Amino acid sequence: MKYLHSIKRQCKKLLFLFCILLNVNAEAQTLRPAVREIVSQPLSGTQFELYLLIGQSNMAGRGILEPVDILPDRHVLRLNKEMKWEVAKDPLHFDKPAAAVGPGFTFGKDLAQIDTSKIIGLIPSAVGGTPIAAWHAGVYYEPTKTYPYDDAIKRAREAMKQGTLKGVIWDQGESDSNVKNSAVYGVRLKELIENLRSDLGIPDLAFVAAQLPDYQIHKIDTAGNERINHGVEVINKAIADLEIKNYAFIDAKDVKDIGDHTHLDAPSARLMGHRYANAMQKLVHK
Repeated sequence: MKYLHSIKRQCKKLLFLFCILLNVNAEAQTLRPAVREIVSQPLSGTQFELYLLIGQSNMAGRGILEPVDILPDRHVLRLNKEMKWEVAKDPLHFDKPAAAVGPGFTFGKDLAQIDTSKIIGLIPSAVGGTPIAAWHAGVYYEPTKTYPYDDAIKRAREAMKQGTLKGVIWDQGESDSNVKNSAVYGVRLKELIENLRSDLGIPDLAFVAAQLPDYQIHKIDTAGNERINHGVEVINKAIADLEIKNYAFIDAKDVKDIGDHTHLDAPSARLMGHRYANAMQKLVHK
């Protein structure tokens, strides 16, 4: 009899824990916005400033959503996958199902707060996993079955029918942090900037690039030993030393990952958004 009572108690505990897990999961799911508000035109009498968001997964965002990330700001819009403007909230991107919190929304909100007479239009176009070589005209990226550069240009041109493209923010490099690709990263980044400016018809288009975080320099191998990824150091130097007009870079100091030594956690993604906004504002309004 004692044994039966013990089994019943255990079953009740398991059932209680199961209900808690269901509740936590349900709460997490509600943080992903189920409804997006489409905006046919930016508010009348305002300036509509556009910014293109490109790169790989740390631009697209992989940080875990929190309530602040889905609180809309009516001064910040995003161009969705269907090329429609809507009130922005995270996730901004749609490159992969894992898209969540990146730097873009914070970046947009910061710019909007500087001058509330303006509407900030974000054009999310980053694609997780892409090397910089994928950011050329006509290059097909098989993992997502997309043309990253061509798609970004197409989206930017569509957005420019209603607003003025002011700048580009770029976060990429993880996929190039090997000896071969890191050695030519600076040349490729400069070429990308020149191509964007030429194809979009804006010779002085502002461009802000982000360096890679320190946690990607110090990697743990399969044997549990720490190794130094010198390719990240080479890329960060190339980003810092790049000489081209109307260009700036931000560092990635004091950021943390989500536990995979690759992706920024949500607070770090927001921190990078603040840095992007600060750097961009100096370029656009200098």
